[in-house]
Amino acid sequence: MDKCIACGACSLKCPKKVVNEYDAGLSKRKAIYVDYAQAVPLKYAIDDTQCFYLTKGKCRKCEEVCPADAINFEDKARDLTINVGAVIYSSGCKPYNPATHDVYGYNKSKNIITSLEFERILSSSGPYGGHMVRPSDNKEPKKIAWLQCVGSRDVHIGAKGYCSSVCCTYAVKEAMLAVDHAKDGLDAAIFYMDIRTYGKDFERYYNQARDEFGVRFVKSKITNIVETEDGNQLIRYVDESGKLAEEAFDIVVLSVGLEVGQQAGQLARILDTKLDKYNFVSTTSFAPVTTSKPGVYVCGTIEAPKDIPSSVIEASASAGSAGSSLSEFRWSLTKQKEIPSEIDIRGQRPRIGVFVCCCGTNIAGVVDVPLVVEYVKDLPYVTFSDQGLFSCSQDALNNLAATIEREKLNRVVVAACTPKTHETLFQETLATTGLNKYVFEMVNIRNQCSWVHKDSPDLATEKAKDLIRMAVDKVSLMGPLDEVELEINQSALVIGGGIAGMQAAKTLSDQGYHASIIERNEYLGGKALDIHETWQGENVAENVSRLIKDVQNDENIDIHTGAAISHVDGFVGNFITTVQTADSKVDLEHGVTIIASGASEFKPDQYLYDEDDRVLTGLELDQKLIADDPAITEINTAVFIQCVGSRIPERPYCSKVCCTHSIKNALTLKERNPEMDVYILYRDMRTYGLREDLYLEAREKGISFLRYNFEKGIEVDYDGDELRVEFTDTVMRRKMAINPDMLVLATAIIPPAENPIAQQYKVTLNQDGFFMEAHAKLRPVDCSTDGVFLCGLAHGPKPIDESVSQAIAAATRAVTLLAKKNISISGTVAEVSPQICSECGGCISVCPYSAPSFIEESARFFPGRAQINPALCKGCGLCVASCRSGAIHLHGFDNDQILSQIAAIYE
Repeated sequence: MDKCIACGACSLKCPKKVVNEYDAGLSKRKAIYVDYAQAVPLKYAIDDTQCFYLTKGKCRKCEEVCPADAINFEDKARDLTINVGAVIYSSGCKPYNPATHDVYGYNKSKNIITSLEFERILSSSGPYGGHMVRPSDNKEPKKIAWLQCVGSRDVHIGAKGYCSSVCCTYAVKEAMLAVDHAKDGLDAAIFYMDIRTYGKDFERYYNQARDEFGVRFVKSKITNIVETEDGNQLIRYVDESGKLAEEAFDIVVLSVGLEVGQQAGQLARILDTKLDKYNFVSTTSFAPVTTSKPGVYVCGTIEAPKDIPSSVIEASASAGSAGSSLSEFRWSLTKQKEIPSEIDIRGQRPRIGVFVCCCGTNIAGVVDVPLVVEYVKDLPYVTFSDQGLFSCSQDALNNLAATIEREKLNRVVVAACTPKTHETLFQETLATTGLNKYVFEMVNIRNQCSWVHKDSPDLATEKAKDLIRMAVDKVSLMGPLDEVELEINQSALVIGGGIAGMQAAKTLSDQGYHASIIERNEYLGGKALDIHETWQGENVAENVSRLIKDVQNDENIDIHTGAAISHVDGFVGNFITTVQTADSKVDLEHGVTIIASGASEFKPDQYLYDEDDRVLTGLELDQKLIADDPAITEINTAVFIQCVGSRIPERPYCSKVCCTHSIKNALTLKERNPEMDVYILYRDMRTYGLREDLYLEAREKGISFLRYNFEKGIEVDYDGDELRVEFTDTVMRRKMAINPDMLVLATAIIPPAENPIAQQYKVTLNQDGFFMEAHAKLRPVDCSTDGVFLCGLAHGPKPIDESVSQAIAAATRAVTLLAKKNISISGTVAEVSPQICSECGGCISVCPYSAPSFIEESARFFPGRAQINPALCKGCGLCVASCRSGAIHLHGFDNDQILSQIAAIYE
């Protein structure tokens, strides 16, 4: 700091503007500062993740221009030392750069763009303000093409042989968004090798794009792209039948893959972790977030290409694995956030602050925000109103807190985006100022104004005024609410004794908590006992046996086999589950529940299954391989049929594991009998991620992959004593027949036909019968019911490594509750006025969470008979609406508040 002469040269030169001015305090002169980690010896301040040098190893322009030699990266880099007990490596990946191997003309045409560049075009904060235009001339496109697997599934120089996992689904998403953006219609086409929408609900998304949005899917091989005189891109390709074709488009979007960046790979080597041939961090199926270096854990796309839900799950899993190794030191270095004493605002005149968010141009691009802010100033009790670029940013939140204190506000309205993701953030900010967090109302003027009325700015602006006026009227009548604090039972119940259930229980035990496993079978292991090897070649039986021994010998884990749940009572922190076995009945008290109840292999009623011993399912073949059946080596011809029971109207989902499983078993058959002819009949080959290497290996070893026409189906019958499989090949466009000695059906993974667990724990099932997560990206292992988590096949089809990751993640999420020992229940809950209750029972019958109940007569202080358990109440309001006596009130949504909003509409 002594060297700095406050010239400002570094601030002016910094391209990322991470060098800012610092008020020197007593002196009015200003000094320049950056964060200590950025090597300037002045003051701690900003986010160092934005510095070019520290993030990309280049720039250092501030150091070059400093005339006083006050900036020295080298010295400060040596001074920075952090002592830790574990490291989580989550550096991520970077998108493939199509300019490095420019086969499609990316460098030559402005109208050939990457998928990320197209995202920016669609974004309201992007270069065109969210208007979809062609980059070369700003004209609205009539036709857009997406080219898949750019930089992925390609063994040429500069590209990668693996599948990047996310590209197919994000291309489908972009195509649907593009069709939705187009005012006068859009022809959207996706040119692909295989459509790999393998994730949970992804197949439905694909079907929706095709059937409802009219997106065309063209299986093809692109030869080249030529720009025409009018700026269009002429795509020349070979279609599925082998014919040459061409079609012109306004824009071509290259669906680029993911790859490990140079610095990420270098850091992995510094950490001394084992890398694969693509420089991804190597892990095993049974320890999917544990690296080869003890104490170093990994998550996200640095481990393998994956989507957001998988990355979030792995993030929790790696944190949990690190937490297990550090559990004895829990809370030793934790700093408790200090919250000031709550200000008593009762009896005070309302002083309302209204903060309107621009959300970049997401809102301000449609709604006239300055006009709304001026309008709000004249509303009753409004003391302060202002607008902000991004109200959820840390700077804006700090400003919100400062404004509340300066203007002595006692109620706050924020008009921004959805409260589903941001309400808690603003409520926490209120609490830091001493205000009760419930004297707050959030108005969604993004979803309900700028998005739905994007073509009518005036209407969107007037609606924003109406919504804010309603919120102001409501919040003026709101007062502080109290939260009930509950003690948490420090044990967990795990439903299911398969790999996921055992791993979840083991993780809980490693973190220092007691767990009980309930398994309906008389043994542990689940479906994993039927699997021969993982896709990486690990022996499943050996690893499962080791896990079984670990949980059986763990003093922190109780195991109940041959057990069923007969009754569930309680709520988060205090569940009571009644478990029935053949010999006993026991009530288990636990604070959290993890559902790992698994799924089953579909047993088909077609293709002569259950009629001929030569026709078997994939798992039945696994059992033969485990048993080392000598008959396997005598087979001359084997045929695998994919998608049996999956991707059909009755089950419109992909079972995710089948393609890889069939290829793995096909390779094993080839190993045991190299002369065997092996055929795999498929619709789309979905060996996602690094599993693509298996697909390449299988083709190299002579396994034949034949794409059959799904619409025409497959027929299996007898040809004398032999089996005969007939199908229509999509390439040859004619019927073909194979006489196999063994026919293997890759059947669907299916949930139970009846699932009492869902009702017992008040959790939701999706359309396919699998347990539904609270939020696919933000809470992928949480259920909507507090204190209940899920993992494994109960959540949806997945391979062993993903089941293990999800099990660790679910246990880790459970620990976030158990570690608190006490939790607060939301103040937005219903309450009964017992004097008015008529004991009609309407609230009890309508509540999906079993919150209302009748008070036992001996315990009544008033004539009324109903009560509501605040720990179970979710504040949905169904009981309020159903109460004929008007005896139930919902805190935060009481009658006077709702009626004031209705009245405000007509003002």
